[in-house]
Amino acid sequence: MQDTGVEVVKVAYRSPNMNAYIERFVQSIQQECLAKFIAFGREHFDVLIREYTSYYHHERPHQAMDNKPLISRTAAVLTSGELQVSERLGGVLKTYWREAA
Repeated sequence: MQDTGVEVVKVAYRSPNMNAYIERFVQSIQQECLAKFIAFGREHFDVLIREYTSYYHHERPHQAMDNKPLISRTAAVLTSGELQVSERLGGVLKTYWREAA
């Protein structure tokens, strides 16, 4: 990570209040994904984590970002056009958007 310019900061062991961002992510993945599945092996668990992480970064709205995804597909919010839905993990994670007219 240091080769890419990321500064690694170690936090105290068993101190959840020192890293609120990762604690919030762990809570989100537990409540929105892992609580709804029984993982049958490591490969299945990896698929669940990979799908949720992609959803979390590219589709899930975040309040701190004006309810936009962390990595936004489009800059404009469309108010007209046909409503579309994208489903992940068998419909557990859904995203709605409008097609451009």
